[in-house]
Amino acid sequence: MFGCGYRRIADHSCSATTLRRRRDEWITAGVAEQLRLAVLAAYDRLLGLEVEHLSVDGCITKAPCGGQVAGPSPVDSRRQGLKRSVATEAGGIPLAAIPAPANQCDDGLLAATLDAVTVIGPLPKRPTVHLDAGYDQPCRAVLADGAWPARPPRAASRHRSRRGAVG
Repeated sequence: MFGCGYRRIADHSCSATTLRRRRDEWITAGVAEQLRLAVLAAYDRLLGLEVEHLSVDGCITKAPCGGQVAGPSPVDSRRQGLKRSVATEAGGIPLAAIPAPANQCDDGLLAATLDAVTVIGPLPKRPTVHLDAGYDQPCRAVLADGAWPARPPRAASRHRSRRGAVG
């Protein structure tokens, strides 16, 4: 049941256990991060990353085996869960993902997520950050402290403009 992806690619020359062990060794040695940065740099050279606009969103996933970052999930009967805060550039290319316990608030992850984006290189002076509704209100202060302009989520903007408020 667990690790089915590794069982699918394993064969007589390399077992699923060996694949997982090598993956862990490469992560510990920093090879995975070096590869991620090399791929982003190549994409930027070939097609260009659009970092003038960044999108930040989060998701909660199950973590039945726990792990170093897992915590009680507020949406799944307090079972173990994991939250990921993800930043993407305007074209949807993921630039950074920060793991956290499922019960951590989104606004506590925003600064770390934006800091993780800067490892790809210098960002424009004032990129615009587009926020999901879960990040919107509590994160305005975080963005103001870092001088990052924020845009509210589209649904919230339309809703406010229908009531006559400026969005």
